[in-house]
Amino acid sequence: MPCASMEETLAFYEALGFEATCKQSKPYVYLALQWSGFQLHFGPAPKGLDPAREESGGCLVMVDAVASYHAAFVAAMRRVHGKVLSSGLPRITRYRPGASRFTLIDPSGNSIMFIQRDEPSELEYGGSKKLTGLARALDNARILREFKNDDLQAFRALKSAVRRHGADAPVVERAIALCHLIDLAMVLGEPIDPWGADLRVLELTSSDRQRIESELGHLAGLQDWLP
Repeated sequence: MPCASMEETLAFYEALGFEATCKQSKPYVYLALQWSGFQLHFGPAPKGLDPAREESGGCLVMVDAVASYHAAFVAAMRRVHGKVLSSGLPRITRYRPGASRFTLIDPSGNSIMFIQRDEPSELEYGGSKKLTGLARALDNARILREFKNDDLQAFRALKSAVRRHGADAPVVERAIALCHLIDLAMVLGEPIDPWGADLRVLELTSSDRQRIESELGHLAGLQDWLP
């Protein structure tokens, strides 16, 4: 994968626990890092590479239990940075309990995708055809966030879906969609007020709250958002 800055790449991965097995700057850049039984190798960045476009390179790391890898990286980020790097560059994508993958995006814009070995071979990549209305839009947003790392498109899709289908959807689905919009707005630096105000006026039953907490318990601040 391309390495736009050896110093930034080393700092990022070593903070996560990786060990450098090769560090070469001349006659060309070559960097090798290892951790937990696998290696990542980096070479020179092509001229004009813009890491912010996040189109640099990528690889798949197949693991037996993806949740423990995400937990290890999150803990390392909190130790070194005092917070989880969940937006900007570099960052780690959010992990929903039961999900089968997450992604590290490094300072050079490379995507390192950690995937559970027993992930289903057949996956819906555009919203399940078995779902309709807001439920389908929520599933589509999940795909955009977890599989395509596209928070902005997920935000746009959910905003449109809430306008089109929110009035006809069950209240619990509206609440879940609004919670996702608040979380996405925070990640993208957008105002959260419109979604928070809409969420606070919903009347949720105890079973509604249980479903929301079951699906979205991984979102920091969830209890503060709910009415």
